[in-house]
Amino acid sequence: MSIVVIVADQLRDSHLGFRRMVPVRTPHIDRLAESGHVFDRAYAANPICMPNRATIMTGMWPSAHGLRTNGLPLDPRIGTFARVLRSRGWRTAAVGKLHLQPMGYPYEDYQLDQIRAAMPALWERAVAGPFGEHFESWEAFERHAEGELVLPPDYYGFDDVALVVGHGDRVSGNYVKWARARGIDPRTVGGHEAARSTYAGWNHVWESSIPAELHATSYIAEESVTRLQDYARTGEEFLLFVSFPDPHHPFAPPSEYFHRHSPADMPLPVTFDDDHASSPDYIQQIVARRGSPDIDPMMLWSPTADQYRHALAAELGAIEFIDDAVGRIMSAIDGLGLAEDTLVLFTADHGDVFGDHGLMLKHFTHYDPVIRVPLILGGAGIGSGSHRALASSADIAPTLLDLVGAPALAAAQGRSLRPLLEGGSDSWRRAVLVEEDQPYGLESLPGPVRLRTVVTDALRYTRISGTDVAELYDLRADRDERVNVAASDPDLRHEADAVMVAELMRVVDDSHVPFHAA
Repeated sequence: MSIVVIVADQLRDSHLGFRRMVPVRTPHIDRLAESGHVFDRAYAANPICMPNRATIMTGMWPSAHGLRTNGLPLDPRIGTFARVLRSRGWRTAAVGKLHLQPMGYPYEDYQLDQIRAAMPALWERAVAGPFGEHFESWEAFERHAEGELVLPPDYYGFDDVALVVGHGDRVSGNYVKWARARGIDPRTVGGHEAARSTYAGWNHVWESSIPAELHATSYIAEESVTRLQDYARTGEEFLLFVSFPDPHHPFAPPSEYFHRHSPADMPLPVTFDDDHASSPDYIQQIVARRGSPDIDPMMLWSPTADQYRHALAAELGAIEFIDDAVGRIMSAIDGLGLAEDTLVLFTADHGDVFGDHGLMLKHFTHYDPVIRVPLILGGAGIGSGSHRALASSADIAPTLLDLVGAPALAAAQGRSLRPLLEGGSDSWRRAVLVEEDQPYGLESLPGPVRLRTVVTDALRYTRISGTDVAELYDLRADRDERVNVAASDPDLRHEADAVMVAELMRVVDDSHVPFHAA
């Protein structure tokens, strides 16, 4: 049996066609959902790129695997599900965005500096310990932009890596050599300055000047299909990890996808105009500045209706581009005779609040669309089903290893979803934990900031360490998370505190297992 894992970046679960929440067309992903198992309540262990990508690979929560915030590298010796499979003779390849080491963006450099100053123990554990004082990332944007950089063998369990580094259409990685061989340089043809058209309301929305066939999304599809053809020829068992940098902002799809949707047709979320009367002060302050994107391109902000609609139209185009690429990969799996013996998993590293509650992007908020991710598993005769069980990104590695009969990761804290696939009860987990650690803060929320969230069938509860900031939503009466009852419902708050303590203790208690065990 073999495995294909497909990851999208910053894709909220409701922005897929089969969810029927926005006017997006994703027939290929929908087909996988129809024929496979769909987990309706799957949550990121951390709603930030690097920490949760490391969780997907290791099955550990970020507080255990150590990559707790963007800008840190994952320990190169750590056990990953790819490394387990490689040790058993599987061919292991990764195509696209890995982001297990920093991309060298200014905001990541800033975060790394902040970590060294504010969290020296974390710096020592995550950087100085495994890498020494002069760490240089293998995934740094400029290292790949100047010339092709071949990654070392057994890169977190992958022997064959074709990287895409960055977001939008000005990206780096091994893709640069491929694009240059076809007559374009994404460093000069891509980006806001070279765009065919732009949106004046937010400089993260533009029409790419790179044609679709030369875009990084097409590169990822082509390189994935090439590897599938090779695997079919040799008959070897394989892991193919396919990771798209989109639809993470900036939203800059090629022309034919940029113009697929009219901003005027984009529906506003039902919570777009929430008054936030019970929200934490820092959220109220962000909403009060509606229409002004934060100077930090990654930071949570509040868009106007026009800004939201333009962003959504472009984002849906990018999602449909990804779906077409997924279709190429799925067609290759079918056409090469691999379907009956290949598991296919589709997920995202995290979501995006994307207009809900009048907010955009992520960081410092754990509203449901930020922390909930798509999770679809099909192929290899495992059947189909829809599940309301609480699942986590930490469950992915244990599940895949279990399904192919490989040894478990000794350090994994997630659980195999196999019992649910085989008809087990959806009440198998009482709660799921979500972490977030930021080395910096906001004007009214000094850094470093540590958020912890628990989600159950009845509630979503978020605390910020060292503060009295709390959010508590009674999901039985308030599925849209509009009324924060942390101060007004002491009984539910008591229940939520007990659940959070239990989940925090479980993760801490599990972290005694050998850190580097594969």
